[in-house]
Amino acid sequence: MDIKMERRNFIKHSALAMAMLALYETDVFAQQDLMRAYNFKPLRNNVGIFTEQGGTIGWLNAGNGFVVVDAQFPTSAPHVIEELKKLGEKPFKYLINTHHHGDHTAGNIAFKGLAQKVVAHQNSLVNQKRAADKANNLDKQLLPDTTFGTGWKAKIGDERISAYYYGSGHTNGDAVYHFENSNIVHVGDLVFNRRFPYIDRENGAHIGNWITALDKITSQFDNDTLFIWGHSLDPEKVTGNKADVKAYQNYLQSLLTFVGAEIKSGKSKDEILKATTIPGAPEWQGDGIQRSLTAAYDELKGV
Repeated sequence: MDIKMERRNFIKHSALAMAMLALYETDVFAQQDLMRAYNFKPLRNNVGIFTEQGGTIGWLNAGNGFVVVDAQFPTSAPHVIEELKKLGEKPFKYLINTHHHGDHTAGNIAFKGLAQKVVAHQNSLVNQKRAADKANNLDKQLLPDTTFGTGWKAKIGDERISAYYYGSGHTNGDAVYHFENSNIVHVGDLVFNRRFPYIDRENGAHIGNWITALDKITSQFDNDTLFIWGHSLDPEKVTGNKADVKAYQNYLQSLLTFVGAEIKSGKSKDEILKATTIPGAPEWQGDGIQRSLTAAYDELKGV
């Protein structure tokens, strides 16, 4: 090809790309998403994941229907629906939510008239409805119609799904879902893989009990269990194993130990919030360390 022609085409296409970005210049996340395709990926035994924007979605392609765990946003949820429909004409048996936060449930509305049942822990429903009332957007929600307290079970095709609730953690409404035959567990935001977590004390989060919940998870599941995380510092590492669960548990314990020692030494909250890493858990990085420090401080001070 003529070098001048090649250069003109490059400039033309670059200008087009920049013009598209300019449409989204007020939203850095939109700029990132414009450059990032979604990922629809099988894991094993007809269970897989979907990532685009927000919490990781889990999915099951059973012989008699689909199951989807979490729904991200109204802009991304249609993409997982579209991909699943390519696998066959089947009903969407269950839409399941790990907890109420909008990056996991705002996309529920895309399943209206599609999902036969919407499942979540009973506290997740209360939290989602309260948040929607506060934001005056209840009409944009698809709320759970099937809730549970300590657990829930369903059989879909050859797969069995069991839900477990361990008390307050990331919120007071987090549940984990075990695809038993595949031995895959979606833990939602009970694990933030190598990134600083959001600890929602306004909706019942409790770091001490979160540590206990992770103990129960590591005891309940085996070394072959594949875990799906809600969020990860590396977007390619939204799955992992029991060692990763223990590593996150160590982060939370190190957080409480560090903040407790700082309080005991007489440091103020503002001084504690200047920390840039948690001693004993240097792998945890990213934005938002102040959220962890604030939550730990308030919990330990009984605020």
